[in-house]
Amino acid sequence: MRILLPALLLALAATTARADAVDRLRNFLETTKLLRADFSQTVMPKNGRKPQFSSGSMAIARPHKFRWQIDKPYPQTIVGDGEKVWLHDPELNQVTVKKQGAALAGSPAALLAGEGVAALEKHFTLKDAGTKDGLEWLEAIPKAADTGFERVRLGFAGNELRAMELTDSFGQATSLVFARVEKNPPLAASVFRFVPPKGADVLGE
Repeated sequence: MRILLPALLLALAATTARADAVDRLRNFLETTKLLRADFSQTVMPKNGRKPQFSSGSMAIARPHKFRWQIDKPYPQTIVGDGEKVWLHDPELNQVTVKKQGAALAGSPAALLAGEGVAALEKHFTLKDAGTKDGLEWLEAIPKAADTGFERVRLGFAGNELRAMELTDSFGQATSLVFARVEKNPPLAASVFRFVPPKGADVLGE
């Protein structure tokens, strides 16, 4: 399963024409400190191969903590505890760990777990991307050339996040649809901690 870049959630547009998109993003960030949701993910390879489907759940605690749990078809867990990012592959009995600040390959949950808009505008250009499938879309384009993706789109129903689309540097498109979204639910601190299972191979830090 490809891990997608974190650091996203997104640049502040300076122009009046972008005010609606910026206000929507700002409202989401300012009113969402905790988030829990189920997701379904579709990966469309550029080479025409069959799409890959997965599903699971995610949780974030802003700033900097997240949990991305893939349940089907192959279980995988990614946890950002604020200092490190842990990736656990149960089938391989393997854990990969990186410093969170340097782990620019995290789950889409990490894109939502950053600081406010002002901290993100340094890295992204944001523009309104119109309406599609009943959602209002924002498009974020990274300012740096080495981020691993070309653009990210966020779909909102009002100020509620409902979908995300990512296109990586190889042209592969990933679509995420969120369901059962809960803003600011009670989440135990243990959700954002990870202890490698006994006997697992730990790679990295």
